[in-house]
Amino acid sequence: MNYRLLIDYEVIEFLETLPRKDQRLLRNRFVAIQGFPSRHSDYIESDSVGRPVDIHICGKYAIKFWTDQADRHLKILDVHFADQSRG
Repeated sequence: MNYRLLIDYEVIEFLETLPRKDQRLLRNRFVAIQGFPSRHSDYIESDSVGRPVDIHICGKYAIKFWTDQADRHLKILDVHFADQSRG
C-alpha cells in the first residue's frame, strides 16, 4: 500500500548539504519506506504528544518518520546523522 510522501522542509535543507550520492541514497530510501513503512522501523520513540514515531537507520543516517494511517500519509519528520541525538 502506497502512502503520500510528505517531507519536512528542514529535511530538504539538510539533504541539500549532503553529497549527491547520499542525497540519492536517502531519496531512494524515502520511497522504499513510502511503500512499506512497517518494514523500515528499526525502533520507535514517542513524540511530544505520545504518538509513536518510527526511526530507520540508513547507513550513517537516522530517518524519523510517522505513518498517518487515516490520511494515508508517510511523513518524513527528520533526518540526521545516526550518531547524533535530536529531539
